Amino acid sequence: MASQPQYVICVCTANICRSPMAEALLRHALAAEPEPLKSLRVTSAGVNGWPGQRISYHSDMALKKVGLDHSKHLSRDLRPEMLARAVLVLCMTESHRRAIKMDFPDLKAPVLLMRELLPPPANPEVPDPYGADMQTYEDTRDAIVEAIPSVVQFLREKLGASG
Repeated sequence: MASQPQYVICVCTANICRSPMAEALLRHALAAEPEPLKSLRVTSAGVNGWPGQRISYHSDMALKKVGLDHSKHLSRDLRPEMLARAVLVLCMTESHRRAIKMDFPDLKAPVLLMRELLPPPANPEVPDPYGADMQTYEDTRDAIVEAIPSVVQFLREKLGASG
């Protein structure tokens, strides 16, 4: 019997801007890693959204500008069954982390801010670009990209991977 896949879950408010970008970018980064990181599943969810919504146009375009197509993404709510196999939950803001800890007090996986592992003076949060211009979405994408090496290193250490 094959073991159950392990998940990294990227979380924002409505799962249409930041967390889908983080999902696509982290999935791309982990695909280049050796096992066991390569086999991690990366998904995303929202703490307060409308399930079934498409990724925002600007988020989609910001990803396409770096060669990633995530246009088939549909928003979903964060659910207990998703968290059951999570090895890491990455939030965009402290308010997301508080909501998760309140709604899922027995969660075993670490809940970190996307940029929390970056050295100071980096802002550990990823501000919401919703409703802003394309440049703001590109800045948001780049803020997520900047955090990915520290997230990958955290996962290497957590899962005992070399690299």
